[in-house]
Amino acid sequence: MKDVYIFAIESSCDETSAAVIKNGKDVVSLTVATQIPIHENYGGVVPEIASRMHSECITYVIDDAIKKSGMKMQDMDAIAVTYTPGLLGSLLVGIEAAKVLSLVYNKPLIAVNHIAGHIYANNLEDNNIVFPSLGLVVSGGHTEIIYLENDYNFKVLGSTLDDAIGEVYDKVARVLDLKYPGGPNIDRLAKNGKHSYNLPIPMKDESLDMSFSGLKSSIINLVHNENQRGNVISKEDMARSFQDVAIDELVRKMEIAINNYKVNNMIVAGGVSANTKLREEMQKLADKYDIKLSIPKINYCTDNAAMIGAAAYPLYLKKEFSDYDLNGKSTTNIFKF
Repeated sequence: MKDVYIFAIESSCDETSAAVIKNGKDVVSLTVATQIPIHENYGGVVPEIASRMHSECITYVIDDAIKKSGMKMQDMDAIAVTYTPGLLGSLLVGIEAAKVLSLVYNKPLIAVNHIAGHIYANNLEDNNIVFPSLGLVVSGGHTEIIYLENDYNFKVLGSTLDDAIGEVYDKVARVLDLKYPGGPNIDRLAKNGKHSYNLPIPMKDESLDMSFSGLKSSIINLVHNENQRGNVISKEDMARSFQDVAIDELVRKMEIAINNYKVNNMIVAGGVSANTKLREEMQKLADKYDIKLSIPKINYCTDNAAMIGAAAYPLYLKKEFSDYDLNGKSTTNIFKF
Protein backbone atom coordinates (compact mmCIF):
# COMPACT_ATOMS: atom_id res chain seq x y z
CA MET A 1 0.00 0.00 0.00
CA LYS A 2 1.26 3.45 -0.91
CA ASP A 3 2.40 5.63 1.99
CA VAL A 4 0.06 8.54 2.74
CA TYR A 5 1.56 11.90 3.68
CA ILE A 6 -0.72 14.50 5.23
CA PHE A 7 0.25 18.11 5.82
CA ALA A 8 -1.63 19.30 8.92
CA ILE A 9 -2.32 22.71 10.46
CA GLU A 10 -3.52 23.51 14.00
CA SER A 11 -4.47 27.02 15.17
CA SER A 12 -7.44 26.57 17.49
CA CYS A 13 -6.12 28.52 20.46
CA ASP A 14 -2.67 29.90 21.24
CA GLU A 15 -0.34 27.55 19.36
CA THR A 16 0.35 27.86 15.66
CA SER A 17 1.49 24.48 14.41
CA ALA A 18 2.14 22.55 11.21
CA ALA A 19 3.30 18.99 10.63
CA VAL A 20 3.87 16.27 8.07
CA ILE A 21 2.43 12.91 9.15
CA LYS A 22 3.01 9.59 7.40
CA ASN A 23 0.24 6.98 7.48
CA GLY A 24 -1.44 8.66 10.46
CA LYS A 25 1.34 7.52 12.77
CA ASP A 26 4.86 8.64 11.90
CA VAL A 27 5.81 12.26 12.62
CA VAL A 28 8.00 13.30 9.70
CA SER A 29 8.17 16.91 10.92
CA LEU A 30 6.50 19.13 13.49
CA THR A 31 6.70 22.85 14.18
CA VAL A 32 4.92 24.60 17.05
CA ALA A 33 4.99 28.36 17.70
CA THR A 34 3.56 29.04 21.16
CA GLN A 35 2.04 32.29 22.39
CA ILE A 36 2.26 31.44 26.11
CA PRO A 37 4.88 34.13 26.94
CA ILE A 38 2.48 36.74 25.55
CA HIS A 39 -0.76 35.51 27.13
CA GLU A 40 0.74 34.84 30.56
CA ASN A 41 0.89 38.62 30.99
CA TYR A 42 -2.93 38.61 30.95
CA GLY A 43 -3.52 35.48 33.01
CA GLY A 44 -5.11 33.68 30.06
CA VAL A 45 -5.60 33.67 26.30
CA VAL A 46 -6.80 36.94 24.79
CA PRO A 47 -8.68 35.93 21.59
CA GLU A 48 -7.90 39.08 19.58
CA ILE A 49 -4.20 38.85 20.34
CA ALA A 50 -4.20 35.11 19.60
CA SER A 51 -5.67 35.50 16.12
CA ARG A 52 -3.30 38.35 15.32
CA MET A 53 -0.28 36.27 16.37
CA HIS A 54 -1.48 33.33 14.26
CA SER A 55 -1.70 35.64 11.25
CA GLU A 56 1.83 36.86 11.82
CA CYS A 57 3.50 33.47 12.03
CA ILE A 58 1.35 30.97 10.07
CA THR A 59 3.41 31.19 6.87
CA TYR A 60 6.70 30.81 8.77
CA VAL A 61 5.38 27.75 10.64
CA ILE A 62 4.17 26.12 7.41
CA ASP A 63 7.49 26.82 5.69
CA ASP A 64 9.49 25.45 8.64
CA ALA A 65 7.47 22.22 8.83
CA ILE A 66 7.85 21.46 5.13
CA LYS A 67 11.58 22.24 5.23
CA LYS A 68 12.12 19.96 8.23
CA SER A 69 10.37 17.13 6.39
CA GLY A 70 12.80 17.26 3.47
CA MET A 71 9.79 17.00 1.18
CA LYS A 72 7.77 19.36 -0.98
CA MET A 73 4.14 20.36 -0.70
CA GLN A 74 3.58 18.59 -4.03
CA ASP A 75 4.50 15.34 -2.26
CA MET A 76 1.59 15.62 0.17
CA ASP A 77 -1.54 13.51 -0.37
CA ALA A 78 -3.87 15.86 1.52
CA ILE A 79 -4.06 19.04 3.59
CA ALA A 80 -5.70 18.74 7.02
CA VAL A 81 -6.76 21.53 9.36
CA THR A 82 -8.55 22.03 12.67
CA TYR A 83 -11.97 23.57 12.08
CA THR A 84 -13.63 23.15 15.51
CA PRO A 85 -13.78 23.71 18.47
CA GLY A 86 -11.67 26.73 19.38
CA LEU A 87 -11.39 30.49 19.17
CA LEU A 88 -13.11 31.49 15.94
CA GLY A 89 -10.55 34.09 14.88
CA SER A 90 -7.70 31.68 15.51
CA LEU A 91 -9.40 28.80 13.69
CA LEU A 92 -10.01 30.94 10.60
CA VAL A 93 -6.31 31.72 10.20
CA GLY A 94 -5.44 28.04 9.92
CA ILE A 95 -8.48 27.22 7.80
CA GLU A 96 -7.75 29.91 5.22
CA ALA A 97 -4.09 28.85 5.01
CA ALA A 98 -5.15 25.23 4.49
CA LYS A 99 -7.63 26.22 1.78
CA VAL A 100 -4.91 28.10 -0.10
CA LEU A 101 -2.53 25.14 0.06
CA SER A 102 -5.28 22.75 -1.03
CA LEU A 103 -6.25 24.95 -3.97
CA VAL A 104 -2.75 25.84 -5.17
CA TYR A 105 -1.38 22.29 -4.96
CA ASN A 106 -4.64 20.54 -5.91
CA LYS A 107 -4.77 18.42 -2.77
CA PRO A 108 -7.93 17.26 -0.95
CA LEU A 109 -8.88 19.27 2.13
CA ILE A 110 -9.68 17.43 5.37
CA ALA A 111 -11.52 19.13 8.25
CA VAL A 112 -10.54 17.76 11.66
CA ASN A 113 -12.20 18.14 15.04
CA HIS A 114 -9.63 19.39 17.56
CA ILE A 115 -10.74 16.93 20.26
CA ALA A 116 -10.54 14.06 17.79
CA GLY A 117 -6.98 15.23 17.27
CA HIS A 118 -6.21 14.83 20.96
CA ILE A 119 -7.70 11.33 20.88
CA TYR A 120 -5.74 10.27 17.80
CA ALA A 121 -2.51 11.60 19.30
CA ASN A 122 -2.58 8.14 20.87
CA ASN A 123 -1.75 6.70 17.44
CA LEU A 124 1.45 8.69 17.01
CA GLU A 125 4.82 6.93 16.95
CA ASP A 126 4.87 3.85 19.19
CA ASN A 127 1.33 4.34 20.51
CA ASN A 128 -1.70 2.63 19.04
CA ILE A 129 -5.41 2.82 19.84
CA VAL A 130 -6.93 -0.64 20.09
CA PHE A 131 -10.70 -0.79 19.54
CA PRO A 132 -12.92 -1.10 21.44
CA SER A 133 -11.46 1.15 24.13
CA LEU A 134 -12.37 3.42 27.01
CA GLY A 135 -11.14 6.97 26.84
CA LEU A 136 -10.80 9.91 29.19
CA VAL A 137 -10.80 13.31 27.43
CA VAL A 138 -9.44 16.01 29.74
CA SER A 139 -8.71 19.53 28.55
CA GLY A 140 -9.47 23.18 29.19
CA GLY A 141 -12.87 22.86 27.58
CA HIS A 142 -13.78 19.18 27.90
CA THR A 143 -13.99 16.40 30.46
CA GLU A 144 -15.62 13.26 29.10
CA ILE A 145 -15.48 9.51 29.52
CA ILE A 146 -16.05 7.86 26.16
CA TYR A 147 -16.42 4.43 24.63
CA LEU A 148 -14.50 4.07 21.37
CA GLU A 149 -16.01 1.24 19.34
CA ASN A 150 -13.92 1.88 16.22
CA ASP A 151 -12.58 4.78 14.12
CA TYR A 152 -14.75 7.87 14.59
CA ASN A 153 -17.43 5.88 16.39
CA PHE A 154 -17.48 7.35 19.89
CA LYS A 155 -20.14 7.19 22.60
CA VAL A 156 -20.10 9.66 25.49
CA LEU A 157 -20.66 7.73 28.73
CA GLY A 158 -20.28 10.66 31.09
CA SER A 159 -19.16 14.27 31.14
CA THR A 160 -18.67 17.23 33.42
CA LEU A 161 -21.90 18.96 34.35
CA ASP A 162 -20.15 22.30 34.77
CA ASP A 163 -16.45 23.20 34.58
CA ALA A 164 -13.92 21.21 32.57
CA ILE A 165 -11.00 19.97 34.65
CA GLY A 166 -8.44 22.03 32.70
CA GLU A 167 -10.50 25.17 33.27
CA VAL A 168 -10.58 24.46 37.01
CA TYR A 169 -6.82 24.03 37.07
CA ASP A 170 -6.41 27.45 35.48
CA LYS A 171 -8.87 29.13 37.86
CA VAL A 172 -7.33 27.57 40.95
CA ALA A 173 -3.90 28.64 39.71
CA ARG A 174 -5.17 32.19 39.25
CA VAL A 175 -6.48 32.42 42.84
CA LEU A 176 -3.07 31.17 44.01
CA ASP A 177 -1.34 33.88 41.93
CA LEU A 178 0.32 31.35 39.63
CA LYS A 179 1.15 32.15 36.03
CA TYR A 180 -0.82 30.93 33.02
CA PRO A 181 -1.10 28.12 32.05
CA GLY A 182 -2.15 26.96 35.50
CA GLY A 183 -2.04 23.20 35.06
CA PRO A 184 1.73 22.69 34.81
CA ASN A 185 2.37 25.12 37.68
CA ILE A 186 -0.08 23.39 40.02
CA ASP A 187 1.34 20.00 39.05
CA ARG A 188 4.85 21.22 39.83
CA LEU A 189 3.93 22.74 43.22
CA ALA A 190 1.88 19.72 44.27
CA LYS A 191 4.97 17.52 44.22
CA ASN A 192 6.37 19.50 47.15
CA GLY A 193 3.13 19.86 49.09
CA LYS A 194 1.05 17.92 51.60
CA HIS A 195 -2.67 17.14 51.50
CA SER A 196 -3.40 19.45 54.42
CA TYR A 197 -6.57 21.23 53.27
CA ASN A 198 -9.98 19.59 53.70
CA LEU A 199 -11.68 19.96 50.33
CA PRO A 200 -15.05 18.55 49.22
CA ILE A 201 -15.12 15.41 47.10
CA PRO A 202 -17.08 16.06 43.87
CA MET A 203 -20.22 13.96 43.12
CA LYS A 204 -19.97 10.88 45.30
CA ASP A 205 -22.50 9.00 43.17
CA GLU A 206 -21.92 6.02 40.88
CA SER A 207 -22.79 7.78 37.62
CA LEU A 208 -20.14 8.62 35.06
CA ASP A 209 -20.93 12.34 35.10
CA MET A 210 -18.63 14.71 36.95
CA SER A 211 -18.79 18.10 38.63
CA PHE A 212 -15.86 20.31 39.60
CA SER A 213 -17.46 23.71 40.20
CA GLY A 214 -18.02 23.00 43.90
CA LEU A 215 -14.37 22.05 44.37
CA LYS A 216 -13.28 25.20 42.57
CA SER A 217 -15.62 27.43 44.57
CA SER A 218 -14.53 25.93 47.90
CA ILE A 219 -10.90 26.73 47.13
CA ILE A 220 -11.72 30.27 46.04
CA ASN A 221 -13.70 30.84 49.25
CA LEU A 222 -11.08 29.20 51.45
CA VAL A 223 -8.26 31.31 50.02
CA HIS A 224 -10.34 34.49 50.30
CA ASN A 225 -11.30 33.78 53.93
CA GLU A 226 -7.74 32.96 54.94
CA ASN A 227 -6.46 36.13 53.30
CA GLN A 228 -9.11 38.14 55.15
CA ARG A 229 -7.90 36.67 58.42
CA GLY A 230 -4.30 37.49 57.57
CA ASN A 231 -3.32 33.84 57.32
CA VAL A 232 -0.80 32.62 54.76
CA ILE A 233 -1.97 29.96 52.31
CA SER A 234 0.59 27.28 51.51
CA LYS A 235 0.49 27.18 47.72
CA GLU A 236 2.24 23.84 47.67
CA ASP A 237 -0.23 22.26 50.10
CA MET A 238 -3.24 23.76 48.35
CA ALA A 239 -1.97 22.55 44.98
CA ARG A 240 -1.46 19.06 46.41
CA SER A 241 -4.85 19.00 48.16
CA PHE A 242 -6.69 20.18 45.05
CA GLN A 243 -4.86 17.87 42.68
CA ASP A 244 -5.37 14.83 44.90
CA VAL A 245 -9.15 15.38 45.02
CA ALA A 246 -9.52 16.24 41.33
CA ILE A 247 -7.41 13.39 39.97
CA ASP A 248 -8.88 10.86 42.39
CA GLU A 249 -12.35 11.74 41.08
CA LEU A 250 -11.28 11.23 37.46
CA VAL A 251 -9.74 7.86 38.30
CA ARG A 252 -12.76 6.80 40.39
CA LYS A 253 -15.12 7.51 37.51
CA MET A 254 -12.89 5.64 35.06
CA GLU A 255 -12.87 2.63 37.38
CA ILE A 256 -16.67 2.61 37.37
CA ALA A 257 -16.58 2.67 33.57
CA ILE A 258 -14.09 -0.20 33.46
CA ASN A 259 -16.44 -2.33 35.55
CA ASN A 260 -19.35 -1.53 33.22
CA TYR A 261 -17.56 -1.84 29.87
CA LYS A 262 -15.21 -4.76 29.35
CA VAL A 263 -12.31 -3.49 27.26
CA ASN A 264 -8.61 -4.29 27.03
CA ASN A 265 -7.45 -0.79 26.18
CA MET A 266 -7.75 2.59 27.88
CA ILE A 267 -6.59 5.96 26.57
CA VAL A 268 -6.18 9.45 28.01
CA ALA A 269 -6.39 12.46 25.70
CA GLY A 270 -6.29 16.26 25.93
CA GLY A 271 -3.93 18.81 27.40
CA VAL A 272 -4.42 17.62 30.98
CA SER A 273 -3.07 14.20 29.97
CA ALA A 274 0.36 15.78 30.45
CA ASN A 275 -0.30 15.94 34.22
CA THR A 276 2.17 13.67 36.01
CA LYS A 277 -0.17 12.56 38.80
CA LEU A 278 -2.94 11.71 36.35
CA ARG A 279 -0.52 9.64 34.29
CA GLU A 280 0.71 7.82 37.39
CA GLU A 281 -2.76 7.10 38.76
CA MET A 282 -4.14 5.98 35.41
CA GLN A 283 -1.23 3.57 35.06
CA LYS A 284 -2.02 2.13 38.50
CA LEU A 285 -5.64 1.71 37.43
CA ALA A 286 -4.62 0.01 34.19
CA ASP A 287 -2.29 -2.35 36.07
CA LYS A 288 -5.04 -3.21 38.57
CA TYR A 289 -7.34 -4.42 35.80
CA ASP A 290 -4.60 -5.67 33.46
CA ILE A 291 -5.58 -3.14 30.78
CA LYS A 292 -3.28 -1.57 28.21
CA LEU A 293 -2.92 2.18 28.82
CA SER A 294 -2.19 4.62 26.03
CA ILE A 295 -1.20 8.22 26.79
CA PRO A 296 0.53 10.44 24.21
CA LYS A 297 4.10 11.55 24.72
CA ILE A 298 4.25 14.88 26.52
CA ASN A 299 4.97 16.88 23.35
CA TYR A 300 1.80 15.48 21.74
CA CYS A 301 -0.49 16.16 24.73
CA THR A 302 -0.77 19.91 24.25
CA ASP A 303 -2.06 21.46 21.02
CA ASN A 304 -0.01 20.45 17.98
CA ALA A 305 -0.52 19.70 14.29
CA ALA A 306 0.82 16.13 14.50
CA MET A 307 -2.33 15.02 16.27
CA ILE A 308 -4.43 16.69 13.56
CA GLY A 309 -2.56 14.74 10.89
CA ALA A 310 -3.13 11.52 12.82
CA ALA A 311 -6.87 12.21 13.14
CA ALA A 312 -7.09 13.10 9.44
CA TYR A 313 -5.72 9.75 8.28
CA PRO A 314 -8.90 7.66 8.82
CA LEU A 315 -10.89 10.41 7.09
CA TYR A 316 -8.48 10.31 4.16
CA LEU A 317 -8.91 6.55 3.81
CA LYS A 318 -12.69 7.04 3.75
CA LYS A 319 -12.32 9.97 1.34
CA GLU A 320 -14.21 12.30 3.65
CA PHE A 321 -12.99 15.57 2.18
CA SER A 322 -14.22 19.14 2.64
CA ASP A 323 -15.24 21.81 0.15
CA TYR A 324 -13.77 25.32 0.07
CA ASP A 325 -16.79 26.70 1.90
CA LEU A 326 -15.38 25.11 5.08
CA ASN A 327 -15.82 27.49 8.00
CA GLY A 328 -14.69 27.51 11.60
CA LYS A 329 -16.96 26.60 14.51
CA SER A 330 -16.11 27.83 17.98
CA THR A 331 -18.12 25.10 19.73
CA THR A 332 -19.44 21.72 18.69
CA ASN A 333 -20.59 18.37 19.96
CA ILE A 334 -17.16 16.73 20.01
CA PHE A 335 -18.39 13.35 18.85
CA LYS A 336 -20.59 14.47 15.97
CA PHE A 337 -18.11 14.82 13.16
